[in-house]
Amino acid sequence: MAQSTPKRKIKDSVFTNLFQDKKYLLQLYKALHPEDDSVKEDDIKDVTIKHILVDADYNDLGFSVGGRLVILVESQSTWTLNIIIRALMYLIQTYHDFFKRTKQNLYGAKKVNMPKPELYVIFTGEKPKNPPDAISLSKDFFGGEKIAVDAEVRVLYQEDENSIIGQYIIFCKVYNEQRKMYGQTKEAVIETIRICKDRNVLKEYLENKEQEVVDIMMTLFDDEQVLEAYAEDIKNSEARKTAEKLIRKGKMSLDEIAECVPALSLEDLRKLEKEVLQMA
Repeated sequence: MAQSTPKRKIKDSVFTNLFQDKKYLLQLYKALHPEDDSVKEDDIKDVTIKHILVDADYNDLGFSVGGRLVILVESQSTWTLNIIIRALMYLIQTYHDFFKRTKQNLYGAKKVNMPKPELYVIFTGEKPKNPPDAISLSKDFFGGEKIAVDAEVRVLYQEDENSIIGQYIIFCKVYNEQRKMYGQTKEAVIETIRICKDRNVLKEYLENKEQEVVDIMMTLFDDEQVLEAYAEDIKNSEARKTAEKLIRKGKMSLDEIAECVPALSLEDLRKLEKEVLQMA
């Protein structure tokens, strides 16, 4: 039976949806800065940027508290050092918006006021051996050389039922396990929510927004399927171009071309050969 797939006009993710709520955003900040026990929800300002990065709708979060500017990027399940560059790009755009919003003149003689940056990545995939607590542009891209502009990103990967960051990571791990069992189905989403509520992981959030979470995750399934289909189309298009060139040269049999272009079947190549001969 086909699974129903609810549609949403505004793309979102559990990550961004969860922390749009100031209550949970405050918990996140206190997890990062437990020493700051005086901060309140009203002290936090959301400065998340939309559409600045490829997957900004899904995985990026920015907020300011007093003199701090905190940028978080969720790395999803695949580890990549390119997250440093994404975070740096995000930070630069956030500063650009900050100076514009506060009407400060970058070309004047007076030194501008700017919040202190903090960069984090939340890694939700399988933990690599000896995962780093921090990564940086200088160390990881330039062998530790002193460079004109550096960026250090703290890596958050610990599962912890007493921390909202750790609970979010647990939620993602449970979701990955259920997806392996049930595929891209509503059942995988429902089971993820049930297991997490039973374990007291994001329980309040999931109880209050269960249907919204289901809608979000089902929509992300749709988006992944569209991207996979697009990637397959590109792959087949490139394969077709390569095969067409080889057919035109006439130096290889279709069996030999099939070995060079495994994306196309022998039957596909026969049809393509007929088209090429008709065009000649």
